[in-house]
Amino acid sequence: MSEISKQIGQLIRKHRVEKKITQENLALLCCIDRSYLGRIERGEVNLTVEKLYEISNALEVEAKSLLP
Repeated sequence: MSEISKQIGQLIRKHRVEKKITQENLALLCCIDRSYLGRIERGEVNLTVEKLYEISNALEVEAKSLLP
């Protein structure tokens, strides 16, 4: 995928780890599969704006903090 997808994935992972949330728990909060969340964090998928907002809400951060 693109460099932007990789950077967004890294930021999601950074916030998730800081909040001590597992991939499994974040995936459950966002109603997505854990393997899909892993692909998001690795920048392997093109994330929709809607999904970005769902993840930001689950992480309790502003969506813009997940953008490079």
